[in-house]
Amino acid sequence: MFDAILIDKDESGYSARLAQLDDDALPEGDLTVAVEWSTMNYKDALALTGKSPIVRRFPMVPGIDFAGTVVQSGSDAFRPGDKVVHTGFGMGETRWGGYAERMRVASERTLKLPEGLDTRQAMAIGTAGFTAMLCVLALERHGVKPGDGDVLVTGATGGVGSFAVKLLAGRGYRVVAATGKASEADYLTGLGAAEILDRAELSAPGKPLGRERWIGAVDAVGGVTLANVCAGTKYGGTVAACGLAESMEFPATVAPFILRGVTLAGIDSVFCPMALRAQAWKALANEVEARTLEQVATEIALAKVLDRAPDLLAGKVRGRLIVNVRDG
Repeated sequence: MFDAILIDKDESGYSARLAQLDDDALPEGDLTVAVEWSTMNYKDALALTGKSPIVRRFPMVPGIDFAGTVVQSGSDAFRPGDKVVHTGFGMGETRWGGYAERMRVASERTLKLPEGLDTRQAMAIGTAGFTAMLCVLALERHGVKPGDGDVLVTGATGGVGSFAVKLLAGRGYRVVAATGKASEADYLTGLGAAEILDRAELSAPGKPLGRERWIGAVDAVGGVTLANVCAGTKYGGTVAACGLAESMEFPATVAPFILRGVTLAGIDSVFCPMALRAQAWKALANEVEARTLEQVATEIALAKVLDRAPDLLAGKVRGRLIVNVRDG
């Protein structure tokens, strides 16, 4: 038997609870993993609280990522004892996820941990850090270079935002961090932000084209903010859009794209190809220091994820919540 968070929905309603399951309940897959660490992302919090229809199959073990140790393998690419990380591909939505002490997954969707990371560090990075690195790689693919101008990060105190600030600053970019939490200025400058921007400057409807202010941006919030970010992007710049913490809507015009040649690059961490996943995780292992992970990560036990989900949705969490799955 092993502990897991189980979400169910029936005639009595939607429920999430800590349950005990056995291996017979596990889904199909050729890798069985002893899960050690997971995380709580925005999507996890929505699933746990039922605030949004994230979960599409019931019953469901939530958790959109995990890291652990292979205990049984039907794949020549893995053997018992291998340390692995697994993110995306519908985990916590259509496939069982990381909030369980044991999980079974497909080997072709699983990565061995790159050298230099342990399982706790991998989840201190997690989907948020992985997504941030995908954003950075996208900006670089579209020609945004250090010295070209400022790069804006919205939702900067969140998981994706925190890592985006750190990764961009580490690569030599001048980072402008947008946040509604003035009290977190020291946290953001500690990650490498050169300037703090009040998110109120971006969250109210603005003009189709604004003053050219940044050559690139990482946006994790969507909505009016994303429209204003695009409107303030310099000629030929790129905006990497990866989230919807503010809204799924995009109330913009085509002006930035047809008058300034701005690129809006969509970032998908869920079905990202495995070769790009491996590139991103290798870069993360090389560029994120252990002290940074301690700076952005707060550890909670598996049994506490239900209590902390409302805090995350309310914007009361700074950085990353990492889940010690073995600590029920």
